[in-house]
Amino acid sequence: MSTTTVRICVCGDEGTGKSSLIVSLVKDTFYSSKIQSVLPQITIPPVPGQENVVTTVVDTSARPQDRTTLRKEIRKSNVILLVYSDHYSYERVALFWMPYFRSLGVNVPVVLCANKSDLTGDDKTAQVVEEEMLPVMAEFREIDSCIRTSAKEQHNVVEVFFLCQKAIIHPIAPLYDHKEGQLKPACVDALKRVFYLCDKDQDGYLNDKEMHEFQAKSFDKPLGPEELDNIKATVSKAVPSSSTGRGLDVPGFLQLNKMYAERGRHETIWMILRKHHYTDSLSLEDAFLQPKFEVPEYASAELSPAGYKFFMDLFLTFDKDNDGGLNDEELAALFAPTPGLPSSWAETSFPSSTVRNEAGHITLQGWLAQWSMTTFLEPKTTLEYLAYLGFEGPNARDSTTAALKITKPRKRRRRPGRVERNVVLCYVLGSSGAGKSSLLDAFLNRPFDSLYHPTIKPRRAVNSVELHGGKQCYLILEELGELEPAILENQAKLDACDLICYAYDSSEPDSFSHIVELRKRYPQLDDLPAIYTALKADCDKTTQRCELQPDMYTAALNMSAPLHVSVTWSSISELFVAFAEAATNPSTAFPKTEEPPDRTSLYMALGATTCAALAAFMIWKRSTNSM
Repeated sequence: MSTTTVRICVCGDEGTGKSSLIVSLVKDTFYSSKIQSVLPQITIPPVPGQENVVTTVVDTSARPQDRTTLRKEIRKSNVILLVYSDHYSYERVALFWMPYFRSLGVNVPVVLCANKSDLTGDDKTAQVVEEEMLPVMAEFREIDSCIRTSAKEQHNVVEVFFLCQKAIIHPIAPLYDHKEGQLKPACVDALKRVFYLCDKDQDGYLNDKEMHEFQAKSFDKPLGPEELDNIKATVSKAVPSSSTGRGLDVPGFLQLNKMYAERGRHETIWMILRKHHYTDSLSLEDAFLQPKFEVPEYASAELSPAGYKFFMDLFLTFDKDNDGGLNDEELAALFAPTPGLPSSWAETSFPSSTVRNEAGHITLQGWLAQWSMTTFLEPKTTLEYLAYLGFEGPNARDSTTAALKITKPRKRRRRPGRVERNVVLCYVLGSSGAGKSSLLDAFLNRPFDSLYHPTIKPRRAVNSVELHGGKQCYLILEELGELEPAILENQAKLDACDLICYAYDSSEPDSFSHIVELRKRYPQLDDLPAIYTALKADCDKTTQRCELQPDMYTAALNMSAPLHVSVTWSSISELFVAFAEAATNPSTAFPKTEEPPDRTSLYMALGATTCAALAAFMIWKRSTNSM
């Protein structure tokens, strides 16, 4: 746990008891004998079992000749403890001290302390607070809190320094607007997100079970039945419309926290917010949104079983009408605690990049495929949204990285064997009008559109494919559009690719030559496994205007002949299985080498040759001896 340092500058007129308060705090007793006018700086270490705070207390003098030192100490402080003890020193709070702090340009909280309460009597405390302290607090908003103390009677001595600590550790300024009497907008937004995360069934209410879980997470202690009943009664009295048998709704939850702020219990709000990873500026911690997660070279990131379960549960929770798809309203509710859709989703016209139902709403299959693609292409985006959406790992201390896993690096793609990854990327390359976009539409089970729409920006489609043997794989098809040259010249982009699909229009004579030129222009493509695909096979096949016809071209490369398919055929799904099989078994999509001779046959051949040589030698020797 990190240590927080709080530097308290104790200010006030001479004779108000500043030094006596400090001595009483340190010695836990009142010294009636005369003490030095200005005490040396003292440092108080953290109290075991409490927050990890180191407190430095600095005593000051109000004498004009010490004004330079006073000014320096005020500017170095985190919080000012302003002490007064009688009517004259009280008048000086508004007439001198507060304007003086403002003139120095300091922006730190001030705790107002009415010392020597033993001289006025406890029976007048409420009257003093109402008549003296509240008006000056209303005039000077930098006054964080006020308190009555007595160093002589040890009354509220510890408490006044605790208020100074609290003003820094649990500042009220970011949470509550005293002038408006309302929680500030940023605080409201943060608390609404906390409510969202705690409302597990997303019915708009925190029921008793959810309230107990909220209490345990926020305060590390159980919520007693009486405490829960008191909370319900208090909120019901303040917000009658929130009084239902279903639990605490959002207005009631906000009202509860507003009452904490009004009653000086803003540390309670901060405990809630910090347990949910909020900083003092009411933004989520950077380390929480972007935990350390590195993907080694030649490896990739995928969702772990815990990650898939989280996103599946999220989908099922927000599919309120149980139609198997998330409509716009349901998606908006799901992404409520986030900045909105990931920017990469918006750029690729989500949800057109994945599987949708007849109404155009993303299905569970498409939802999981979309997050699989996002994790593969930009794992840090997935981690950020896991944080926003409240992912909790199997173990309490798990970070959002528990929802992801790293695949085994694949270096030698030509080596026989299956690549250990469940998400693969295939670039679809080919001439304009070859049918690449229609291929992506067919992959997503979209109806064929005969109208030609040229692809300008890169377009992706992701879906699940069942491999031979029943294993499921997520395949990403991407056509590059006008960025094709830039992407193919980027080695990092090629390293991330698992397969190249060279697609051409079998009914267009100039289509295949584009592939031939592409391979000449970018020889680095030969380092990637590839499948040649003849699209529009339902149309009349034509002779290609190139030196070699596609079948002869692939034969010269010692590769399989192009696969002839049409997006209008029901068998098109077999093509996507072929893509996924080739991507996960890359050695099968490289040029086939000559079969190495069988080792046993080789040994037999060598043995036969040796025997023949030996027999020839014996015949020669025998013939020589007979001469």
